[in-house]
Amino acid sequence: MPPRKPPPSGRGGIGLPRRGAVARTFGCVRLVYNKALEERTRAHRVEGRRVSYVESSAMLTAWKRDGEFGFLSEVSCVPWQQALRHLQAAFTNFFARRAGYPVFRSKKRSRASAEYTRSAFRWREGRLTLAKMDAPLDVRWSRPLPEDAQPSTVTVSQDAAGRWFVSLLVEEKIAPLPPVGRNVGVDVGITALVTLSTGEKIPNPRHERRDRCRLAKAQRALARKEKGSNNRAKARLKVARVYARIADRRRDHLHKVTTRLVRENQVIAVEDLAVRNMVRNRSLARAVPDASWRELRSMLEYKAAWYGRTLVVADR
Repeated sequence: MPPRKPPPSGRGGIGLPRRGAVARTFGCVRLVYNKALEERTRAHRVEGRRVSYVESSAMLTAWKRDGEFGFLSEVSCVPWQQALRHLQAAFTNFFARRAGYPVFRSKKRSRASAEYTRSAFRWREGRLTLAKMDAPLDVRWSRPLPEDAQPSTVTVSQDAAGRWFVSLLVEEKIAPLPPVGRNVGVDVGITALVTLSTGEKIPNPRHERRDRCRLAKAQRALARKEKGSNNRAKARLKVARVYARIADRRRDHLHKVTTRLVRENQVIAVEDLAVRNMVRNRSLARAVPDASWRELRSMLEYKAAWYGRTLVVADR
């Protein structure tokens, strides 16, 4: 079974004294990533050559010795190296025509994160200590790790709503569920999120529509604030928190629905929908993303693979 990443920890899981250190690491990771992307873009467009990970790593060593970037030594070097590896993977996908050209990371728009490999953290008795820190992080875990599991990678992140998360990558063997004799067809929709071949209909909570007034109020308050001011930053945070509330509730509902379908049925059949084309319809532009059919199918795919079920995708 391939490794999987457990859900992130609860909100506000990092104590205040250590948030500043992690925030500095986020800034250094973003700086290194953008600087390496700038150099690779220049080499690609001006010199017509590709820059390898080894060359980028050598550039990083030179930047550390430069007085202008001397502050990089204040944080662990492992997150920078991981950022360079992620950039290398992004360019590999670009040249293989699997993705677009890599973009620069923005402090305001990008999710801040730092990835630590095994040599850059210590895990003892459920306590996590990152490199360059003298005390463990104060984390409220969402669930315990599997017995005798040892994390291989730790990712610390902060979302747009200001919430802090810690994710651990571990090897976990997932036991298939006992076989059952039921099969079901699933038809997704707007009024009913899911209509089963048994005739049962699971209603669509429409989380975005339920919080639309709250979201509109927060967005109007944001529009009135002066650009670059502290009040605008606070207003932007309130908008992000409303979006986070909508996304969390939607994801929680989808998990409950898909877990139930996988547990109760041996074979699940779904239709291959052209979601991208439906979103172009102005009448469905808000309803379809709120239903999140693509995420529902994605959950069914990996949960069926985990628990020994079969997912059949019917052609349109």
